[in-house]
Amino acid sequence: MTNPSDQQKQGSGHGQLEQTIHTDFKQDMTYGDYLQLDKVLSSQTRLSDHHDEMLFIIIHQVSELWMKQILHELSAAMTSIQEGQLEPAFKMFSRVSRIQQQLIKSWDVLSTLTPAEYMQFRDKLGHSSGFQSYQNRLIEFTLGYKNSHVLAVYEHQPELHGLLKQTLEAPSIYDAAIKAMAERGLPVDEACLERDWSQSYVANESVERAWLTVYRDVNQYWDLYELAEKLVDIASQQQQWRFNHMTTVERIIGQKPGTGGSSGVGYLRRALDHRFFPELWSLRTQL
Repeated sequence: MTNPSDQQKQGSGHGQLEQTIHTDFKQDMTYGDYLQLDKVLSSQTRLSDHHDEMLFIIIHQVSELWMKQILHELSAAMTSIQEGQLEPAFKMFSRVSRIQQQLIKSWDVLSTLTPAEYMQFRDKLGHSSGFQSYQNRLIEFTLGYKNSHVLAVYEHQPELHGLLKQTLEAPSIYDAAIKAMAERGLPVDEACLERDWSQSYVANESVERAWLTVYRDVNQYWDLYELAEKLVDIASQQQQWRFNHMTTVERIIGQKPGTGGSSGVGYLRRALDHRFFPELWSLRTQL
């Protein structure tokens, strides 16, 4: 004889809902309501009838969402460092590194788009280009790679132009890290602590010496040491993202110019020459 409770278990295994599952949403918020999925999932508007344009749109939209989260984490990490609370920033930096891994892997998905397929809808993009991603610019500015010339791309959007200009002219997260070392008594040239923040950071010998002190006495400066290694993680992932971007573009369009007017692969290759947080790399030779 079958126990009623056994019958209930068997029934739940054949598509029946558990009795405690909520099904009346006339007055309650649903999962879709919370995430505003009606807006998110209706934002993939193809300009051609080509099947693969959907992939192209979704890859870039998802990347922009991840970039939004990166900026959210970097902003909070910057505040923590400026307030002298380094350890909370470590979790934020770890999350940024994990997100960067997702962005790096996204190029593998996009690389399934062949040149012949992309050419079927590329002309529909006009002059729109990933070069114009303002969130990517904000990430670069926040990490210390400054370039005032790119602001011209955003002059038609005053509010956005203002946000980019503000970030350009503010200290980067590496500037905050250097200041944190100085506040701990490590000697750093005044020129590194008060400078034109709108200029890309240039390696400084006093900063390298300060980081060397940190790395040679990890027990005394553990939090600064951990901060440095988290920054190296982010710098390494950012370079990997750039490299995968370049190789994916070359795989799909070869040496053609970008839709936004850049030289395409040539421009992306030159960007690889820039290194974030230079002393954190050069000190490894000195240790």
